[in-house]
Amino acid sequence: MFELKKVVSSLLMPLPAMLILGFFGLALVMFTSKRKTGSLFTFAALLGIFLISFQPVTTKLLKPLERQYSAFLPEQTEVDYVMVLGSGHVVDSSIPLTSELSRAGLMRLSEGIRILRLYPGSKLILSGYAAGSEVSNARMMAKVALALGVSKSDIILLETAQDTWEEARQAAAFIQDKSLVLVTSASHMKRALTEFHNAGVKPTPAPTNYLAQTEIKQAWEKYTPKARYLEQTERYWHETLGAWWQVLRDNLAKDDVEPVAEAVETEV
Repeated sequence: MFELKKVVSSLLMPLPAMLILGFFGLALVMFTSKRKTGSLFTFAALLGIFLISFQPVTTKLLKPLERQYSAFLPEQTEVDYVMVLGSGHVVDSSIPLTSELSRAGLMRLSEGIRILRLYPGSKLILSGYAAGSEVSNARMMAKVALALGVSKSDIILLETAQDTWEEARQAAAFIQDKSLVLVTSASHMKRALTEFHNAGVKPTPAPTNYLAQTEIKQAWEKYTPKARYLEQTERYWHETLGAWWQVLRDNLAKDDVEPVAEAVETEV
């Protein structure tokens, strides 16, 4: 189910969807007599690619989602755990450790370490599975954390969670009634908090990795389609699909007893 969910969601991302639409239009033009219809499909695909990489459109979509929660401020007197949700990574010994983490992963980890240092005695929980590589995302983040000066004794690894649903339930089994600060990308925070609340945990949100910015003054930056603006659309659509799936899954599971995910702590 997990793999099928990933495959389907990948094909429904804006760029693959527009490319499929465009190639379908070209096929109509080249191999059938419906050239006018094919041309319309191709034009729609090209227009769609322009719009999903155009800053005024992408920022309007993503910014409201990202700004639902404020940046973390040290207003709490005590924090027991700081949990950083997993993101992507590669395993490549020829590049620096910090480059082996995805940009989102590095941003999340940096924010987690910042908060950890505000609360001496707290522990850093790192989660994320291997995703086909020989090293889990949690362990890769731990390597970077150690290189940045975090003590080995302050790091806890949860290496088997494949998605936020599993991360939330493993966290609930591990921290129990202790206080938790949750670190993830700003666009992902709303959906992540829903999963943690459903698991019985009420963490303090610490969003990071903000992508959408309105303070762009140069016309050549604002009105020229760019890959980084396409990423904003992808993040918005990814979270929208994830929220729909969340509702569908929860409705289907109402009459079922959900399994409790066991928190498997491993050493760094």
